[in-house]
Amino acid sequence: MAFEIHSQLLADCHRLGKLPLCHVLLHKNGRIPWFILVPQTDVTDLLDLPEAHRSAAMAEAAAVSEFVKKTLGWAKVNFAAIGNVVPQLHLHVVGRKPGDACWPAPIWGNLNETREYSAAELNNIIELLARDCDFQRG
Repeated sequence: MAFEIHSQLLADCHRLGKLPLCHVLLHKNGRIPWFILVPQTDVTDLLDLPEAHRSAAMAEAAAVSEFVKKTLGWAKVNFAAIGNVVPQLHLHVVGRKPGDACWPAPIWGNLNETREYSAAELNNIIELLARDCDFQRG
């Protein structure tokens, strides 16, 4: 059976492509660079992944964190693997900086302003990910 990403994640995000283990999504609200990594697994909690998969997922999250900081220029990254609303394992990698849309509060419940990504912005992010990470578009 083919791996499927939870419908709520697909409704909230742009599907950009894939790292070796994780599918890469970008939250549709362009006020903050909010990447969501979905490891290709049936395991629902990060800490329940076998060590090799957990290490790979963390390495991919670290690569996206570095991308957010160095390529996109955001000073800080918040990371979470909560999964209370969407039970499928997914990792949040969120760029933050003083003065952003909800600084210093957490993004959950505080990101009230919205901005859509343009097609050109999405394409640019995909191209930069392909250049800077082990990323396949699509």
